[in-house]
Amino acid sequence: MSLRDRQRAETRLVLQTHAVRLFTDVGYDATTVADVAAAAGVSAMTVYRHFPTKEDLVLYDEYDPVTASAVAAQPAGPLPLRIGRALESTAALGSSSEKAFLLARLRLMISVPALRARHLDSQYATADAIVAALCGASPAPEEEFRVRATAMACLGAAHVALIRWAETDEEGNLAGLIRQALTSVFGSQQPGSLAVPTLKEESPPGACEPPLPWNRL
Repeated sequence: MSLRDRQRAETRLVLQTHAVRLFTDVGYDATTVADVAAAAGVSAMTVYRHFPTKEDLVLYDEYDPVTASAVAAQPAGPLPLRIGRALESTAALGSSSEKAFLLARLRLMISVPALRARHLDSQYATADAIVAALCGASPAPEEEFRVRATAMACLGAAHVALIRWAETDEEGNLAGLIRQALTSVFGSQQPGSLAVPTLKEESPPGACEPPLPWNRL
């Protein structure tokens, strides 16, 4: 990363930190971009140069290329397992201060309707990055469909884990919660097959077997 890129990244982090603090303490709707700029000691134009919209001050991150690289680096195996392992490993990154910042962002995404809607767009962008990492620039339609469907299923499970993590005050390890969510969706992965939880014949209606364990990393 060049010096210019590092400076831009540092500026974005400063702006986001002030924005998330103000949105949390004062309220998202009650805080303007001008308020964020004043807190950071810059002009509103500087904020907009780094974050085109107010929502971006919360939603922006650089996890998509990190996640895509982690998926591409996984050994050969069932696609849900490759993507799931990458999501777990990405969740394990970062310091305690970064986790606190992520928690604050997540709580805003959960509580602010406009951010919840935009967050869905970010999941599509992450799926795009995973498809590109696994299929290249011009994948066959059938392969693109298979990878995208699996990626969105994994990301949906991970999103549920993120919400649980945020709502329970960081109760439990995030990577572990993601693994539990993936287990609930996919069950136990074996090479070349996908086993999912099934209904017990002797169980009452609506009762399911305990989810099968997600393969250990």
